[in-house]
Amino acid sequence: MKDFVARVDESVDRAFDRLRGGRAADRIFYTASSLGEFGLVWIMLALLRALRGSRADERAAARTVAGVLLDSLLVNVVLKTVVGRPRPIASVVHPHRFRQPLTSSFPSGHATSAFVATVLLSEEDPLAPAYLAAATLVATSRIYTKIHHASDVAGGIVIGTCLGLLGRHLAPLRPPRAH
Repeated sequence: MKDFVARVDESVDRAFDRLRGGRAADRIFYTASSLGEFGLVWIMLALLRALRGSRADERAAARTVAGVLLDSLLVNVVLKTVVGRPRPIASVVHPHRFRQPLTSSFPSGHATSAFVATVLLSEEDPLAPAYLAAATLVATSRIYTKIHHASDVAGGIVIGTCLGLLGRHLAPLRPPRAH
């Protein structure tokens, strides 16, 4: 299984090599990666949703902020420490200013927070496709910038989606009706 994952990671990396180095692609992916730092883009989007003013929007915002913070703790403190996977390449020359992470590679924290936030923000929101597009761009940017293996990002997407669904279950937008 480990060999299969390594082959998939190498294949995806080679496919991204065809995109890397273009001015527009560099700007898009490096900007997306920077926006995903510390889950700040998701917290900003949650706060914007809260400004709409409905009780459901405020609740969606609160649980998204809580979900991103809890996800960060779980992923960056627990999972990455336990797994300890090395990052793809430590000495890549990056064309834009870029924060080099100190944690291990699996899972991608950018991907987990992106998908936790997307699942939590998307419920009852017409902007759901925009959240999904932003999450996909942020997650993919980690492969483009060679900070993560493709399998780190895929794992992050699965973990983030599951944590988001758990958050929806534990903190529903609308309280159950009393009979």
